[in-house]
Order: sequence, then structure tokens, then C-alpha cells
Amino acid sequence: MKILDGAELAGFIKERQLKQVRALRQSWRVIPKLAIIQTTDAPVIDTYVRLKQVYGADILVEVGIYKIDQADLLSQIETLNKDVSVHGIIIQLPLIDPSQTDVAVNAVAPEKDVDGLGQGIIFTPATAMAIDWLLAGYNVALEGKTIAIVGNGRLVGEPLSRLWRGAGLNVTVYDDTTPDLASAVRGSQLIVTATGVPSLITKDMIQPGAVVVDAGTASEHGKTVGDVSAAVRELDDITITPQKGGVGPLTVAALFDNVIQAARVIADQQGQQDL
Repeated sequence: MKILDGAELAGFIKERQLKQVRALRQSWRVIPKLAIIQTTDAPVIDTYVRLKQVYGADILVEVGIYKIDQADLLSQIETLNKDVSVHGIIIQLPLIDPSQTDVAVNAVAPEKDVDGLGQGIIFTPATAMAIDWLLAGYNVALEGKTIAIVGNGRLVGEPLSRLWRGAGLNVTVYDDTTPDLASAVRGSQLIVTATGVPSLITKDMIQPGAVVVDAGTASEHGKTVGDVSAAVRELDDITITPQKGGVGPLTVAALFDNVIQAARVIADQQGQQDL
């Protein structure tokens, strides 16, 4: 079995980002800042936010946390859109009232929408970028492969399928309601799953030599788990992400890459074209 270690790759990316941010801060007096709007008070959400705070501190990017009631969400977005010191804005999902999600993400100014979730997309969504980085980092070729994406959600499946189909790849999208999912997926050489359904992907779905990327997250018996069953990880002839440290670390790194790009736009506007 070959492991796709996203944490290891994220370490190299972090070193590069730190150099970029130092140049922005020291040479051009541009201090990259990410604003995180949080409306849900839950331990798992707090953990995700804290991870972003720590990562930002490591690469000298300021991270502001705005814990608010969902009723104040649109006004907070408007304030941050106008704040010239803020280069990136993300809304920590899910919202308590998910019906407001589309309105909220579309209210973020496109040049600050570093999650890439709104209609005027400028930045590649972080998880899609992370999966691209992960596979490229381990020399997993995508061209010519039959690819299954299981899950068509806003954060992973939908943007990833759009990205890969745009690149001309052979992608089929399924979800946890697909009839006879095992038969549908079994012929795929690359499987990316992101449904949040624990143990959805079973051993009988995996062909020898397949590549499996588990980007699903769910809580089971108080633990965070993915979509892939334990039996899949017993196969010795596949390439797979680890239970921890696969896509997640690279998703955070990709998010901050977008923040740095947004800050570089400000530097470019100031005439610093050589960054």
C-alpha cells in the first residue's frame, strides 16, 4: 500500500508561503489578512477555525475571527468587503440555517472569496486545489484514468468535478444514493469520496491498483472519520490517503495560498510587479 501523505507535502508548501509573506510584509508593507466569519458554536467548528489560526500564525498571515449571530451575517460580510486591510473572507460552514448559504457566499466580494464558493469565482476552491496538489505531489497521473467522484457537495465534489472536467478528464459523479454504488464505482482507477457517510466505500468497490482519496468527514462514536471503511485500508495493492493527514492539511495550505494571491493583487496595484 502506498500512502498519500498530505501533511508532508503541506510542510513544503508552508515553507514557500512563509517566504512569500515575508516578502509582502517586509518589502511592500502588505500584511495578508484572512477574516473567518463563524456563526455556529460547536467544538468541531472551533477546531477547524483554530487550525486555520495556527497555520496563519506560522506563515505570518493575520487571521481575524468574527463570531456572530447568523442574523448579522450579511452586514458583517459587507463590512469586511469594504475593509481594505482584509484580503480574504471565508464563512465557516455549515450555517445554523443552511438555506441562507447561497446568499451568504455570493455576498462575499469575488476578489476576497478565497474559498471560491460564490458565483464570481476567481480562486480555485481550496479542497479541489488540495486534491490536485496531493495527486501531483505523488506523481499520480490523471489523464487516461477513469475517475469516480462520490459526493457532489459544495466544498469538494462539485468544484472538483468542474475543475477536472474543465481539464478534459474522464470524470463520473456519484453519491450515496446511487443505485448499486459498488458496481458503479468498481471500474474506476481513481476514486475521490466526500459524502460524510462513514464506511460508505467498501473493499468490494476497489479494483487492484486503484487510487483512493478520502475527503469525507463525519463524526462516529465521538471520533472524526472518513468515507472509507477499515477493510479498504487492509488492501496492499492500492494507493490511499491516511486516516489523518491526507487532504485536510493541504486544504488549509491551499486556502492560505489563495489569501496570499489576493494580497499580491494589492501589491501589484501598488506597482510591485516583481513579487
